[in-house]
Amino acid sequence: MGANHDISVCALLIGDYPRSRLLVHEIFLNAGWRLYEARDRKRALECLERRQVQVVIASRDMPHWPWQAVLRDLRHISRAPQLIVTSRVADDSLWAEVLNCGGYDVLVEPFQREEISRVVAAARRHWESKRALAATGF
Repeated sequence: MGANHDISVCALLIGDYPRSRLLVHEIFLNAGWRLYEARDRKRALECLERRQVQVVIASRDMPHWPWQAVLRDLRHISRAPQLIVTSRVADDSLWAEVLNCGGYDVLVEPFQREEISRVVAAARRHWESKRALAATGF
């Protein structure tokens, strides 16, 4: 947990997480990270326009806005955030599809505290390294 406190994270949680919402908020609060929420595309895009979000956590099974569409929308944002897809049924094929399409990782529900902290912190570091590379012209 200490290593995760070394970085600041601003993330957007997209979808409905009735069983996991409080846990995710607690993890972010304890780490000193900022978490915003949106349950639909309109609110999510409004949040992304107003804030510098590095990580987006989105449910695989959102009605009317599947994770692939979320990823397409994120590509239109300068300094696009890293996408973490969540699913109750995550297997190697979903993980491979998310990575091959340009997503960052998959988190399996029910969430494990340490796994959320590790994956979100790693996604934030990856976002920062992409930003640094872009600044050098690579």
